[in-house]
Amino acid sequence: MSDNELGAFLRARREALTPAEAGLPAGARRRTPGLRRAELAMLAGISVEYLARLEQGRDRNPSPQVLGALSEALRLPLDARVHLRNLMKSGSIRQMCAVGPGPAREVRAPVRLLLDRLGPTPAVVVNMLGETVAYTDGYARLAAPVGLLEGDPPSGPRFVFTDPRAREVYPDWDRVADQQVAALYFTMAGADPAVAELARELTVTAGRAFSDRLRAPGLLRARSGVDRFVHPDAGELRLAYEVLELAETDGQHMVVHLPADEATSAALDSLVGRRPGTLRAVGG
Repeated sequence: MSDNELGAFLRARREALTPAEAGLPAGARRRTPGLRRAELAMLAGISVEYLARLEQGRDRNPSPQVLGALSEALRLPLDARVHLRNLMKSGSIRQMCAVGPGPAREVRAPVRLLLDRLGPTPAVVVNMLGETVAYTDGYARLAAPVGLLEGDPPSGPRFVFTDPRAREVYPDWDRVADQQVAALYFTMAGADPAVAELARELTVTAGRAFSDRLRAPGLLRARSGVDRFVHPDAGELRLAYEVLELAETDGQHMVVHLPADEATSAALDSLVGRRPGTLRAVGG
């Protein structure tokens, strides 16, 4: 196995990408395949010298921002971005993190009981990484058909930023993406290494769609609001949500969804198999 896997990967992808695929004019006939280093460096916003050091293995510790910019310039699909992220985490380019308690992936018995009492109401418990750790049957009927419960564990930030279905599920995707980053930014204030690691991962796999938001000033975490949500069976829904903070030691919060209008109320009642009027519209 090469001791310069990152550099070899970057060079192979550069040489496999044509100028046309990268959005550049083809120009004169080329003696070598793919993009020139200067072209890739320009597209990624880095110097040619730095790109040469990466490809030659003389620099093995690029920032997530640099890898994200290279991923976009190379037009990498998600699986290749994940592979690039894994290369960054392995071998001599591993970025060591302090050992922390990690995100809680179980809920306490009282929280589970509360979910049971909510019955058909779509409600979900999310941890500090935006992972889904518990939910009601009503939420499963809402979220499972669109892919929100896929993954081990399911991850809201990964779904929103890396799953192409997310932009169909959320017509107001930009606002939903803002809120995902705002929630992560709020938990990053505690300097938890797991949250920082997720931010580095998404900087690579999602690129500027994530990293630009992470750097943006003034992103505020909303505790309530209304989201438009497109379900394959129920159509477009308007869901009012409330964020309920759990015990501070849990590092978790519950999000309860209620219909924001009568049409959504009827659609949700049908979706969860309850009589009309079970989930009343709250307005908004």
